[in-house]
Amino acid sequence: MAWFLRRPLRAHGVALTAVLVCACAHAGPAQNTAPATWTNSLGMVFQQVPAGRFTMGGVEPPDTLARAYPALEARRFTELTDEGPAHTVHIRRAFYLGRHEVTVGQFQRFLEASGYQPESEADGTGGYGYNAQYDPATTQRGDAFEGRDPRYSWRNPGFAQGQDHPVVNVTWNDAQALAQWLSRTEGHHYRLPTEAEWEYACRAGTRTRYPHGDDPQGLLHTANTFDQEVAPLWPRWQQHALAGSDGHVFTAPVGSYAPNAFGLHDMLGNAWEWVSDWHGDTYYAHSPRNDPQGPADGTVRVRRGGSWHTWSFYARCGYRNWNSPQTRYTLVGMRLVREISPQPLPRSRRTRER
Repeated sequence: MAWFLRRPLRAHGVALTAVLVCACAHAGPAQNTAPATWTNSLGMVFQQVPAGRFTMGGVEPPDTLARAYPALEARRFTELTDEGPAHTVHIRRAFYLGRHEVTVGQFQRFLEASGYQPESEADGTGGYGYNAQYDPATTQRGDAFEGRDPRYSWRNPGFAQGQDHPVVNVTWNDAQALAQWLSRTEGHHYRLPTEAEWEYACRAGTRTRYPHGDDPQGLLHTANTFDQEVAPLWPRWQQHALAGSDGHVFTAPVGSYAPNAFGLHDMLGNAWEWVSDWHGDTYYAHSPRNDPQGPADGTVRVRRGGSWHTWSFYARCGYRNWNSPQTRYTLVGMRLVREISPQPLPRSRRTRER
């Protein structure tokens, strides 16, 4: 879905053990004794992501991208200035990241327990939704998404979802509300991942376009993106569909595809994921090396990873997108971090280090 996602919404195999060893090689001396996985009160499973260093961002030369994505116009490759320059980032502490995107069922349990009202319902304007009755021959942009409309919300994105599908039509503020409620009720610190944490977790020790490598066709086995299942609904964009089917037209149950080397599912595809950072076009040029938090202010928040409607070019690990914090959209969901509390040092060691 590419240009529609980036511009019009602006306003509104490596073995697991090997990659983990690589990622942890530069971790600090502090020992982490937290379990590898953890499940919270809403049934969210969290996977521990080790501390480590990685190279964030970086844009391939336009001619290289043109060969890899021949159906795209050349101008697409010159719009990626915010992906560079490539720079080293040190994630200094391990953290728990949701093994899956937050699901419809988990979000519903949060609403029932907290009494929180999502923005799409609280402000009465609704969200966006897929309109199956649209006519691609008469709709100039060939776009079946409409909104805001009170008919649409997290409950109804215009297509059927099960309890185990990723929740969509949630705003950045809705994600904050969920994280804050979990923090208060459980005594652990929940939040959205930073953009650096998200890309580090997505790459999982790799430096390729996707965790599986550079070939877009590999997404059919690892992600739910724009393929031959979806293309008939958008015939004008048929040429951008992967040559095959990943088995789903709209969202898929979370965990339907193989995880990356950190054990995380759907880091690419299924639903875009909010991260905590404000977006800055030139932020990478002066981003701090250690645990970057994004610009101090801004007007739009970053979202990452692509969705079931995203062309493979825009589902790369390094691709950046953004929306206003109030945006609720049929392709956008979330995934949370639960911080790992520092372990207290044994008394004898505390005495020696004073």
